[in-house]
Amino acid sequence: MSDFEQFHFDFYQSNYTIDDQEENLCGSIKSQTEENPPTGAVALSQKLLFPQGYTGQILQPTYSPDTLSHLSYADGFDEEPPLLEELGINFEHIWQKTLTVLNPMKPADGSIMNETDLTGPMVFCLALGATLLLAGKVHFGYVYGMSAIGCLAMHALLNLMSIPGVSHGCVASVLGYCLLPMVILSSSAVIFSLQGTLGTLLALFIIGWCSLSASKIFTSALAMEGQQLLIAYPCALLYGLFALLTVF
Repeated sequence: MSDFEQFHFDFYQSNYTIDDQEENLCGSIKSQTEENPPTGAVALSQKLLFPQGYTGQILQPTYSPDTLSHLSYADGFDEEPPLLEELGINFEHIWQKTLTVLNPMKPADGSIMNETDLTGPMVFCLALGATLLLAGKVHFGYVYGMSAIGCLAMHALLNLMSIPGVSHGCVASVLGYCLLPMVILSSSAVIFSLQGTLGTLLALFIIGWCSLSASKIFTSALAMEGQQLLIAYPCALLYGLFALLTVF
């Protein structure tokens, strides 16, 4: 036991320290580098042991071309048009078309009326079916069926009469917007019965209103001056079918 204690005491009372070793190692390496300049792998090892001070900029990111393109793309979102305009829904044009239909004497803007806008027509068709439903008439299928057949017939007729021609979407848009006065007639059927002299006169007035507005828009959009009455006649036949649904 005494030998072990003596060994234990000698072990812990040694003057050997790691700091002394590091100082000796550093001093020897520096003295060697002063006598013999380092070359090759020796220079590389010295760089690893004695790294130079960091000369970069802390927390200063560098921008690569990909990063700059990403930032420019993110800034480009402000220049993009609204989502409704990308979907073809322009409330300003919808309001102008509605005012044009409500005022048959107002000149129509051909550039706006030639757009394929089906938002207003869908709303007016739903409104017509809803008001007929309030009057106790479930005619949604008749409304959409007659609208589709009428659009196809008017498209064929207008392509025969006009030189530039017209698209299906433009015909459906104009006929759908001009269905707005018929919604007024079906709303009146909710309040009072249209099966009488007053109802007949009101239905004839609404038919003339719808056909006059539709023919005015078609002549301005397709440059068909002097042919408004020829266009108004088939339009009156189409809107007459909707009037029959509303009255009877």
